[in-house]
Amino acid sequence: MADRRGMSRHPWLGALCCALGLGALVAVSHPRPSAAIETSAKQFVLVDAATGMTLAAKNADEPMYPASMSKIMTLYIAFEHLAEGRLAMEDTFTVSPKAWRMKGSRMFLEVDSRVTVGELLRGIIVQSGNDASIVLAEGIAGSESAFADMMNDKAAEIGLDDSHFTNATGWPDPDHVTTASDVAELSRRIIADFPEYYPMFAEKTYTYNGIRQGNRNPLLYRYDGADGLKTGYTSVSGHGLAASAKRGEQRLVLVVNGLDGVNVRARESERLLNYGFRAFKTYVLFRAGEVVDEFEVWLGEEDAVPLVVDRDVMVMMPRSSRKHMEVKIVADSPIAAPVESGAPVARLVVSAPEVETREWPLLAGATVDSLSGFGRIGAAIDALIWGRGG
Repeated sequence: MADRRGMSRHPWLGALCCALGLGALVAVSHPRPSAAIETSAKQFVLVDAATGMTLAAKNADEPMYPASMSKIMTLYIAFEHLAEGRLAMEDTFTVSPKAWRMKGSRMFLEVDSRVTVGELLRGIIVQSGNDASIVLAEGIAGSESAFADMMNDKAAEIGLDDSHFTNATGWPDPDHVTTASDVAELSRRIIADFPEYYPMFAEKTYTYNGIRQGNRNPLLYRYDGADGLKTGYTSVSGHGLAASAKRGEQRLVLVVNGLDGVNVRARESERLLNYGFRAFKTYVLFRAGEVVDEFEVWLGEEDAVPLVVDRDVMVMMPRSSRKHMEVKIVADSPIAAPVESGAPVARLVVSAPEVETREWPLLAGATVDSLSGFGRIGAAIDALIWGRGG
């Protein structure tokens, strides 16, 4: 058996062991919420941004009216167009009479004026401008209804199965619905997919047309690590917030809705995020490119091949579950030569109480060629005599 030097590199991995001869993938369970936490929100969900693991929830899959939290999808589509080169920050769109007449929160655009995409994005993110949302939607798709079709197509593509959009703003419509879980997943995606644009969500003020407005997200002013995303309110939906905060390696996404006022929304959001950061912790097991261990190679010019991960291996779990964490390497034994560097040859499986079982591919960290004909004969004889390689 190959030297298990990976264990000495990581003494905290006391539970690291090897499961041999298992050809099937280990099943990954669905995320499990922790014990319920009381809240006055009608719907809420708290998730780990890195994994999507649900930490706590209440009516998270219940249909709800998202109000201006809908604009996260409007922004997602705009960011996608920017990233793909179909749109540029300097592009300008004309303010239509429909956009100019739009009520509710506004950027205060002037009819028939031309506004850059960069200005519109900040008008939506910071000022929650309904007028800006419509201008952007019309500029991208030709009409707001056509843009709503794009929103629904994107929702289906990224797995928001319980969402249906009829407009770009979240303006009240009985058919414009989503869930807290879907809004959280959309928020996770916008953070992960567009890191170059996400910092705009942390901007506290924006001035356009001589009018300075503050960001409506209360956590930006009072909560350590908060850096997004979007508030929402209508008389039907109540007060809502999709929020994210990061502390160290740990990023949480929170969605609350149906609260009775802006002060309640701020307090509840703080309290629920505090619970998440206090009760859960993100553990970094390995960094991308790090050698996890070595594994025996059968009939190879080298006896073993290093196993590496191609991404950071991070697990969020209740702090109380940490001491029961189990980390396993799962592979056929032994790995047969030839082995090409970068080829997936094993799996790293991590489990703990109250946590979904997760796995990551382990790649060969080097190329191992097959032994020559005589070498293979010698290795086979060696195995027969000494029982090696079995």
